[in-house]
Amino acid sequence: MKYAVSEKIATLTFDRPERANALDIAGWEAMRAAFERADADEAVNVVVLTGEGKHFCAGIDLSVLAGLQETLTGKQKEIEEQLRDFIANLQDCITAIERCRKPVIAAVYGGCIGGGVDIITACDLRYCTTDAYFSVKEVDLGIVADLGTLQRLPRIVSPGIAAELAFTARRVDGKEAQRIGLVNEALANAKQLQFRVGQTADAIAAKPPRITAGIKATLLHQRNHTLPEGLDYVASYSAALMAGRR
Repeated sequence: MKYAVSEKIATLTFDRPERANALDIAGWEAMRAAFERADADEAVNVVVLTGEGKHFCAGIDLSVLAGLQETLTGKQKEIEEQLRDFIANLQDCITAIERCRKPVIAAVYGGCIGGGVDIITACDLRYCTTDAYFSVKEVDLGIVADLGTLQRLPRIVSPGIAAELAFTARRVDGKEAQRIGLVNEALANAKQLQFRVGQTADAIAAKPPRITAGIKATLLHQRNHTLPEGLDYVASYSAALMAGRR
C-alpha cells in the first residue's frame, strides 16, 4: 500500500492493479499498518483511501482462501479455532480504519467487491464515480460476509437494502449507491471524483484535529449506545477537551 502526505492529507493507495487491488495477507496487514501510521502521524489531519489502476478493491485475493486450506491442521475444533483467528485478524485490519482518529474518506471507482465493501463501510465518508459498482459478493463464494459488512452496512443504508445486497450479491452502480445512501455523492468521472474528494479533504484538514477526532469518536460511540449514553459520553469528552486534558 502506498502512503503519501501533502497539505495535511494522507493518501493511502491500494497498489496491486494487476489483481484489481485484491488483497493478499501482506496487503491486508499493510493496510492496517498504514492506518496506524496515519493515526500517529502529526502531519496528517485527514486520510483519503483509494486504489491504483481501474478498480478500487476486489476484496480478498482468492489465492489466500485456496492457500488457507493447506495450512489448516489438527482436529475439527482446532481447525475451527485457526479459521476464527484468521477471520479475526482480517477484521482487525479493517477496524484499524475506525481506530485511526483521523477522518477517512474512500474514493471509489471501478469495482468495490466483497472485502472492498467491508473496507468502505468502516470509512467515515464515501464518494464514487457513477460507473463504479459495488457487490457484497461473498454469498456467491459460499461464505457469509464476515469482515464487517453485515455489521456496518445496515447502519449506512436501510437494513432491508443491506439484506438484499448480502443475499443476492447484485451489483449497485454509483448512481444507485448515492440514492440508497451508500456514498455521499457519485461524480461523473474520475477527474470530478478527485476534485470533490480533494475539496472535502481540504475542508476537513483545515479544522482543528483534536475536534475532528472528537467528532469521529462520538459518532462511532453513538452507533452502539442509546441517546442518553451518547449525550453523557460527549459531555465528558467535551469537558476533558475544553479543560485541556485531550
